[in-house]
Amino acid sequence: MSGNTRRRSGSTLLSPQPHKIRVEPSNISFLEENEHSHLPSFTALCLRTRRRMRLRPQLLVFVALVLFVGCTIFYLHTPLRFLGAEYPSADSSSKKSPITPSSAAPGTAALTIESSKLGNEHPIWQLVKNAEQEFEKVTKGQSKTLQEAVAEYRRRYGIPPPPNFDKWYEFAKARNVQLIDDYDSIYHSLTPFWGLKPKTIRNRAQEALGYDPNNLIGVLIRKGKIKKLDGGVAWHMEALRGMLQSFQKWLPDMDLCFNIHDEPRVMLQYDDLSRLVKSAREVKMPAANAAAKHRNEFSKAPSDLSDGSRFEDVKTTRFNVFAHQSTWTHSKMSCPPDSPARTLGDGPVEDNTNSYALGELGFVYNKTAFSDICQSPSFSQTYGFFDRPNAFSLVTDLFPVFSASKPSSYCDIVYPSPWYWDGKVTYNDSADFEWTEKEDKFYWRGSTTGGFSRNGGWRRQHRQNIVKKINAGDQAKILIDRGEDGVEDWQVKQTPRTDFKELFDVHFSHIGQCDPEDCEAQKTFFDIKDKAEQKDAWKYKYLLDMDGNAFSGRFYAFLKSRSLVYKMAVFREWHEEWLKPWVHYIPLSLRGDEWVEAVRWFAGEPSGKKAAERIAMQGREWSNKVLRNDDFEVYFFRLLLEYGRLVDDNRETIGAASTFEYLPALINPVMTASDGNLPLSKSEFGPGPLHCIFNSSIPYPQTSNLSSKLFNPPNPARVVVVKGFTDAWGIEGVVDEVLVVLAAVESELQWPQ
Repeated sequence: MSGNTRRRSGSTLLSPQPHKIRVEPSNISFLEENEHSHLPSFTALCLRTRRRMRLRPQLLVFVALVLFVGCTIFYLHTPLRFLGAEYPSADSSSKKSPITPSSAAPGTAALTIESSKLGNEHPIWQLVKNAEQEFEKVTKGQSKTLQEAVAEYRRRYGIPPPPNFDKWYEFAKARNVQLIDDYDSIYHSLTPFWGLKPKTIRNRAQEALGYDPNNLIGVLIRKGKIKKLDGGVAWHMEALRGMLQSFQKWLPDMDLCFNIHDEPRVMLQYDDLSRLVKSAREVKMPAANAAAKHRNEFSKAPSDLSDGSRFEDVKTTRFNVFAHQSTWTHSKMSCPPDSPARTLGDGPVEDNTNSYALGELGFVYNKTAFSDICQSPSFSQTYGFFDRPNAFSLVTDLFPVFSASKPSSYCDIVYPSPWYWDGKVTYNDSADFEWTEKEDKFYWRGSTTGGFSRNGGWRRQHRQNIVKKINAGDQAKILIDRGEDGVEDWQVKQTPRTDFKELFDVHFSHIGQCDPEDCEAQKTFFDIKDKAEQKDAWKYKYLLDMDGNAFSGRFYAFLKSRSLVYKMAVFREWHEEWLKPWVHYIPLSLRGDEWVEAVRWFAGEPSGKKAAERIAMQGREWSNKVLRNDDFEVYFFRLLLEYGRLVDDNRETIGAASTFEYLPALINPVMTASDGNLPLSKSEFGPGPLHCIFNSSIPYPQTSNLSSKLFNPPNPARVVVVKGFTDAWGIEGVVDEVLVVLAAVESELQWPQ
């Protein structure tokens, strides 16, 4: 590099003179990266120099006036957001207060559609269009390198990735996984556990596994292998063994508890949960992020772990059995006190449908909000699990129990179900029909799972309510186009539901999970059809899938077919970020005002017919890419690395984010890059309104690519770590009166070994 000073514009660097550059840590300030703008490959941050550039007074006055006018206009039109939580989460809606499980799962982000204004286009078309655009951004924005994945991880979660993250990344890339960055559900599931000591989590796992009637499969991992696996039926245990086989060598020693019930197991009271989350996000996670050094390896097994040959014998349990009893009182315990579900009045309480429903018919535009039980107290009278589940064994302390699905308010750790991995419900392509050969019908066959019926309880359970309403003879709401001259104007119209009778074929084929008198009552009330085989569904264009006792095990087979899938789900699964409503399937509410129109538009309108086939094929293509056993294993691997860090006594100093010998400590923590409060253009040539103060900077190895590009020996580059940004930042500068620039050389950085 030449010793002459050169000025360049855009993304190029200012080459320094071959002198030693003095940078005062107290002078460092940084600008917020605007994640929605297209920035150059070098993200520039400004440092104050001890001398200021000499400008003529007239020019200074002119520049100051222009800046004042510009800032005034900017602030009038773009209000600055208030700082939220100091440490970012994956869900921006939860930055100002501790998250609860009901608000934690990211699922579908709210679309920018006003519920009260349908506009000219049909609301379904608006939902489809918005969802497809958002999904395209997700797929195109995935990290392409390990460095990008680490940076994105820190941007989302404000902590380094767990040890062996590089092994996970290689594992995922080798299996051609489509989504490298979207694992926010893991973050939300595990955040409360950061509020517990690692030893407490380990002890609770041992306690849970030590009492046999707790109905848990135990997996003890020692020295990278499964030392013991016991507690369930053969297929379930062997499926777990198979899921772990290909990556267990990279896991630390730990005890794992897997729920064998369909129903969830762990519930916390709101105050307890809030305290744990607050401690996690304001104390424990920041400590992990600010550690001076991180080791990319797990610690040795703690002395309180057994040798793995057997489960510890425990004589008592904190799990309580409530089978065939109402669970609503327990299920709403973690909801905020001011939420609709916690209302103490004895009269009817309205659901907060504005959070998820579009228009008078209530099309679901936010699936996460729809499945938030804290916003829908009507679930207590319309959903089987809350009325009287078939099985229910609950603990009200935070225990590390892995479950295949759960309602929003529960604290189970969700993982990909072995039911899927073992192929319990398969799709046979040769038995399917082409789209044009299928019948224009909305089809479902199934049994009365979802809850246990006693004393007429089936009338308060979701499957019975759905089948009853679809086959009722009352009025239904549809939308008709009253527009003229090619301008659409969709208006609500009431019509007899029987007008669309030929479009629906939804019936029970089996009555079960009920007392004898309730079973007989249901057989009399419903038109029970003959038992159907899985392949019978492939004859129809529109397939309904809905929760049973928990998640529905045939959802993936439906998605892989050539039919359009409709989904009613309150239970949440691991795939919430990976499957996009209105792109891969059609979400349905439990209220059902939109059901008829959601089928009629796709089956009867020209634009709807085209969209139906496209979405069916999109769901088929995408599910074949992201619902493979490889995908289940990749997700499970990352989840268990995260859990392994949680139970490590040194979890604040282990992690895969840093390759430096040590990191500078922040004197005063400030906003992170993901907060998005400051546009880059605000202080392009001067210090921004917020200052990031470091104790010291770091000499970066002269042999690195970064160092050789910035400085000639013997003047090494200086490196500072800005929380929330990528790890490596090289300080470049020119002497005397020229601006000093801090630049991240992301695309050219060679990471030291």
